[in-house]
Amino acid sequence: MCGIAGWIEKDSKMVEHGEILKTMSETLENRGPDENGIYINGDTALIHRRLVVIDRENGKQPMSARHGDATYVIVYNGELYNAADLREELRADGFHFRGHSDTEVVLKAYIKYGARCGERLNGIFAFAVFNTKDRSLFLCRDKIGVKPLFYYEYSGGLMFGSEIKALLASGKVKPQIDEQGLNEIFFLGPARTPGCGVFKGVFELNPGECAVYKNGRLTRRTYFSLEAREHTDSEEQTIEKTRFLLTDAVERQLVSDVPLCMLLSGGLDSSVIVKVASLYNRSHKLGRPSTFSVEYRGNEQFFTESKFQPTRDFEFIKLMSKNAGTRHTEVVLDNLDVAEALDACVDARDLPGYVDVDSSLLLFCSEIKKDYTVALSGECADELFGGYPWYFDRDRLFEDCFPWSRSQNVRRFILKNGALPRGEEYVRQRYLDTINSAPKLPTDSKEDRRMREMFFLNFYWFMQCLLERKDRCSMACGLEVRVPFCDYRLAEYAYNMPWKLKAWGGREKGIVRKAFEDVLPREIAWRKKSPYPKTHNPVYFEECARRVRLILKKKNSLTELLDKTAVNKIIDDPNSITEPWYGQLMKAPQILAYIIELDHWFEKYKVEIV
Repeated sequence: MCGIAGWIEKDSKMVEHGEILKTMSETLENRGPDENGIYINGDTALIHRRLVVIDRENGKQPMSARHGDATYVIVYNGELYNAADLREELRADGFHFRGHSDTEVVLKAYIKYGARCGERLNGIFAFAVFNTKDRSLFLCRDKIGVKPLFYYEYSGGLMFGSEIKALLASGKVKPQIDEQGLNEIFFLGPARTPGCGVFKGVFELNPGECAVYKNGRLTRRTYFSLEAREHTDSEEQTIEKTRFLLTDAVERQLVSDVPLCMLLSGGLDSSVIVKVASLYNRSHKLGRPSTFSVEYRGNEQFFTESKFQPTRDFEFIKLMSKNAGTRHTEVVLDNLDVAEALDACVDARDLPGYVDVDSSLLLFCSEIKKDYTVALSGECADELFGGYPWYFDRDRLFEDCFPWSRSQNVRRFILKNGALPRGEEYVRQRYLDTINSAPKLPTDSKEDRRMREMFFLNFYWFMQCLLERKDRCSMACGLEVRVPFCDYRLAEYAYNMPWKLKAWGGREKGIVRKAFEDVLPREIAWRKKSPYPKTHNPVYFEECARRVRLILKKKNSLTELLDKTAVNKIIDDPNSITEPWYGQLMKAPQILAYIIELDHWFEKYKVEIV
């Protein structure tokens, strides 16, 4: 994985902006700590920071290739999982390759297929290609949206980058936020409207989108989207195809020239990945795989069983590690460190985020990075295969709202009377825009129609929030995390799978459980879903409360929006918060942590409300 950025400005000489380009590059250093490069051609500059994973010598960027009377220059962030297949296809068409990097495959795929190249790629990526002949710039983001690609268009120019901080470093993009951005932060956060960069004028290519910037104009196009099709496979065929697609996705993502490990929670998703990898390693004589899990100091003492978190992970991790023969390491996090790292997570995301769910992951990745450069993780199975409780609660399923943020009452509660009066209306419109865009078939039952809408809600909102978290927190540590469940073939197949098959046996992710029940321990294959572990230690809440009390004494843009009496009530009576802020677990401690992140964000980024 890497970091990319670029800048085109009509009639300018980029060579004169060398210091600015260097500063933009430095903001992405954590994403690419191994190598860096800047390409300048008249009014155009491309920036690259590299984390070396495959073909160190022949994968240097920016990379160029001459074809006909044009030179094509690429900056690329990601991994291509069908690189070997596509390389052979291109060789058959007369293309030659210097090495085995996937960057070279992507570049030559663009030369061959032009703006339709994204359709040929299976992977996680964001890239830009500059054509020296017609001076056009092509931008492309992967089908699922695993890798980020932000941009800022202005009169006579365009900037893009893997992270918003690269755009801000240019000085062209101001850290300004208007009412729309405030609604994103206070009424949708930590999620974002697809394509919205929150800062005024900052946007992001959506999953499956590409764009061409030419003659001062940016034209966006969707090259991949989920389509409603009839599911014609039998139950047995569906089970078999699910097993094949997921196994193939995992095996394709085990390719690396640097040390690789896996994250293991003892749940179904990570265990499938670990078991497939273990069998692959055994058949290819590659040795025992390495796995990592995360825990919090004192959790064994303070853990309380709940509907959403029924069991601790420890015994299941131990069972799965033994079954797969892994070298396992448990990383135990200090609760005060988790609170302290909230600021670092804002720096990684450039926005307030998933609070301790982010900060714990950042600390976890930092430990893994000491020995490994690549990891595989089980994100996104829940979104594709119906893993969340709201799929099985009939009342909640048909509620006409975002299932992870059913009410804006707690969000309204912390705001001063009269602040952001259109917040609820803003959320409502974002919800309607999403469900109305979900393709359906005339033959769909009422349940299957709603399940398609729920798929879209989870795919373009909840899942994107988790993918953003995983990308920023891992890449802030220089660790590449791959997500096999995000193979677009799985997404296409799952979208059209009837609910009775997807929820085989009446269970969340039932089809995945059935597909892998013969290779996993039964206790793992049919274990009730348990979310990413959070801290239950009261030390964390106490530290967040201490910091929020200090924030409330300030007079700044944030405190001018907050109802201090309401926030103090959360501190004094955390049990009064009964509805999560977001998801399943963001309650009183996490609301306070979100205020801490907001405070850091406003101050560190010098955010101006306009």
